[in-house]
Amino acid sequence: MSTPLQYYQSLPPVSKTYAVICLMTSGAFHLELYNVWNIALYYEDVLKRFQVWRLITNFFFIGPFSFTFAFRLLIILRYGVSLERGPFDKRTADYVWMYIFGTLALLVIAAIPFLWSPFMGGSLVFMIVYVWGREFPNERINMYGLVQLKGFYLPWFMLGVDLIIGNPLMPAILGIAAGHLYYFLTVLHPLAGGKNICKTPLWVHMLVAYWGQGIQLNSAGEEKFFRWSGFPGKELPSQWDQNKRLSTGTSKQFSRDANRHPITTQSRCQCCFQGKKLSSQ
Repeated sequence: MSTPLQYYQSLPPVSKTYAVICLMTSGAFHLELYNVWNIALYYEDVLKRFQVWRLITNFFFIGPFSFTFAFRLLIILRYGVSLERGPFDKRTADYVWMYIFGTLALLVIAAIPFLWSPFMGGSLVFMIVYVWGREFPNERINMYGLVQLKGFYLPWFMLGVDLIIGNPLMPAILGIAAGHLYYFLTVLHPLAGGKNICKTPLWVHMLVAYWGQGIQLNSAGEEKFFRWSGFPGKELPSQWDQNKRLSTGTSKQFSRDANRHPITTQSRCQCCFQGKKLSSQ
């Protein structure tokens, strides 16, 4: 059995970071270290008083310490981690982009007066649940030993739980809508032959490369980031740099030998080829 420290260290970076920020935000509120309404989403304060931090900080408050808070935190640590280790494995930038897309979509939705909510963290959590349910539609889930259901129905089951315990349903519905929009643009529409208009931007790849956490395969932004001088003090990873120098030096040495001794190099290659052929036989 792993210790709490080992469990914390084993968590993937994006879900771990978001869960820790939400825990610290609610913990600081419980200790009365700040006024929670100073981080709430009020477009009037954003536009007139330039309190732009409200556009971000409202997603970090998923409620005071309560059953609802624990429920949402467990969703991040279970289903968010499952997404990051499963469909988004070695795709850290794509997973970060899913969060960013969700926040942007929810901010646009919250601009409509009757859909506004001061804290959109619960909606972002429900977006994670919805995307997980679409990625694992046939996964069998045992809910508290009472009922078993498929992953596709998990968001709707949790919506019913919010209804039973008396939580407002609007944040959950908005999160499901944002999750469906993301899944449609990134998965369903491209599978139907359409263009992926929600592709992860290059600046997100560069942001993840600067962060230095996670892995992104086939990322054009990582190499471009290391060549870019926008973040001084960043250097190429030693192993990557060493392999590049080694491969470059080997290719240059081979081409130099071929130019100087074409017959020797050709005969050497033929001998190697014949030796490999004989060994294979």
